[in-house]
Amino acid sequence: MKKTKLTSIKILDGLYQDFKISIVNSSMTFQKLANRSIYLYLNDNGFREILDTEDTLNIISGSRF
Repeated sequence: MKKTKLTSIKILDGLYQDFKISIVNSSMTFQKLANRSIYLYLNDNGFREILDTEDTLNIISGSRF
């Protein structure tokens, strides 16, 4: 069995609801999304740059997110 780390994070409710709706007919899960996103952030400089410069959520919810 692969080693895993149990974490607890807070995400914006509207984003999570939209995510759940968009994956109804998909094999994507929040766990897959999180693992793949972290992998890409660590290994793909283009992906990292996109995430590091995205500020739409800061405007919506304040600098906390």
